Amino acid sequence: MDRRIVITGAGVVHALGTELEEFWQNIKSGKSGISKIEKFDAADYPSQIAAEIKDFDPAGYIDKKEAKRLALYSQYAIVAALKALENADLKITDELAAQTGVIVGSGIGGIEVFEEQVAKLNKRGPRRVSPFFIPMMISNMAAGNVGIYTNAKGPNMNTVTACASATTAIGEAFEMIKRGAADIMIAGGTEASITPSAIAGFGNMKALSTRNDEPEKASRPFDKDRDGFVIGEGSGIVILETLANAQARGANIIAEVVGYGASGDAYHITSPAPEGEGAVRAMQAAIDRAEVDVSVVDYINAHGTSTSLNDQYESTAIKAVFADHAHQLKVSSSKSMTGHLLGAAGGIEAIISAMAIKENIIPPTINFNQAGEGCDLDYQANKAAEQKVNYALSNSFGFGGQNACLLLKKYQ
Repeated sequence: MDRRIVITGAGVVHALGTELEEFWQNIKSGKSGISKIEKFDAADYPSQIAAEIKDFDPAGYIDKKEAKRLALYSQYAIVAALKALENADLKITDELAAQTGVIVGSGIGGIEVFEEQVAKLNKRGPRRVSPFFIPMMISNMAAGNVGIYTNAKGPNMNTVTACASATTAIGEAFEMIKRGAADIMIAGGTEASITPSAIAGFGNMKALSTRNDEPEKASRPFDKDRDGFVIGEGSGIVILETLANAQARGANIIAEVVGYGASGDAYHITSPAPEGEGAVRAMQAAIDRAEVDVSVVDYINAHGTSTSLNDQYESTAIKAVFADHAHQLKVSSSKSMTGHLLGAAGGIEAIISAMAIKENIIPPTINFNQAGEGCDLDYQANKAAEQKVNYALSNSFGFGGQNACLLLKKYQ
């Protein structure tokens, strides 16, 4: 079944904006969403900074009483999904419900609920643990709740592939529509992991930046002075549908999804495979799925975490896939502005890639002053650029060696 799949809506919840227009404007402007952590006292932590959403209020989307029974990551996903449907000018009617599915990725799920309830258990005993503990915490509940709030009754699932979770979700949603299992999919990722245990865990791995005195300059993908990633939170959700469905209702098409590739490193629990070998196969698979030559790709939204090995090996992998063309295309890491949203990263990065195509804008990699070892591509340093973007590749690589890539195309 040869079905073309397009993105007709996008919703985002992030420190840089909870409206798509505001978020995209801040990305184009090279604004950082990173600041000091305020959710808890991080004074004793090696890393004290994050892309933290301040004063999140789901009012207008989620009833106040219901919000108390939803983990924050679920709230982010619900709001982003409803905003994506608004952006798509789409209502899931009873006629559409059975053919509308949901895939929402999350690497960690309701970790703040886990922390709170275990503390209650240890301090006050088992009877004080909330009956909502499990359905609030488990990582499939963002997808389940999005289905409940949107009336989507088709296939409903979540993906857990660490930092590739959202990209995997969108890719699998693309494949689901391709094979006829649904006509519309609500897909992306969500994460709310700015919590004491998560910051301590990542910090003790030496994975996080400790540039605490300069939060906005801490995330520096591909830069010589990078010292780790900066954690972020939020959600990015897109509406995928068949081109026929989109045309029939006169939808505004943002971009077309033409390729999806996934691979496993089979190498190490946290380190990427040498020379980015797994990333090579995922990128190549996405391009092969689209049946295009590597030379058509104009822009890569890199995984670009601001960690030593990831940035070097991803650059090496891009050169392996694109050969001479690697130095002709533009590369940037929006994590320099957004921080690293873990399982939600690929959701907002797919949106950024789609908007780059729609508006012919290459988003910047801010805080890029001097290239690190092995980082010798055109990383679109510090300021956005106007350039025709017909094809964009969005990369996501996760702990456990789980890799996923999406190839998007200008709709025409």
